[in-house]
Amino acid sequence: MNMKDFSNIVGLSPHTLRYYEKIGLLKNVHRNTSGHRAYTNRNIEWVSFVNRLKETGMPLANIIEYATLRELGSNTVLERQMLLEQHQESLKIHIQQQQKHLAALAHKISQYKEGKVS
Repeated sequence: MNMKDFSNIVGLSPHTLRYYEKIGLLKNVHRNTSGHRAYTNRNIEWVSFVNRLKETGMPLANIIEYATLRELGSNTVLERQMLLEQHQESLKIHIQQQQKHLAALAHKISQYKEGKVS
């Protein structure tokens, strides 16, 4: 599929996709006979995973580290697992903090609704 279709599917701009190629997050993108990028379902799966990591707050440096390890092959599985486990723990802490903030907001809103705040 071409850049436009791929961009629409993964929800990233062509500029971002070219940037991902430049920094090594998106490698081995094939080109068609006219030299245009030709993306595959495998590219969709990978970029969707990268998006998920980004959306859950993983720093770009860690995502690049993960991608580098992934490219090195199966002998890096434990290191990749450790990176994901560390991120999972960070994400759990972040979610707990956000739940506390949400509860505090709900409390403040209920005070407004009850007329207890001026």
